[in-house]
Amino acid sequence: MAFGLGRLAWPPDRFWAATPREIAAALRAHLDSSRGSAPERPALAALMDAFPDA
Repeated sequence: MAFGLGRLAWPPDRFWAATPREIAAALRAHLDSSRGSAPERPALAALMDAFPDA
C-alpha cells in the first residue's frame, strides 16, 4: 500500500482497482535502474500499424 499510495501517488480508487499484476509491473519499472531504449524503427512502424491514431 505504501508503494502504490505513497511512492506512485496513485489515488485510492486507482490503487484498489489495480490488479496484482499491474502493481508488480509498476514495482518492477520503479526498481529497474536501467531504463529501456526507444524501439527501433521497424518495431515502431509495426506498433503504429497495429495501433493507429485515427
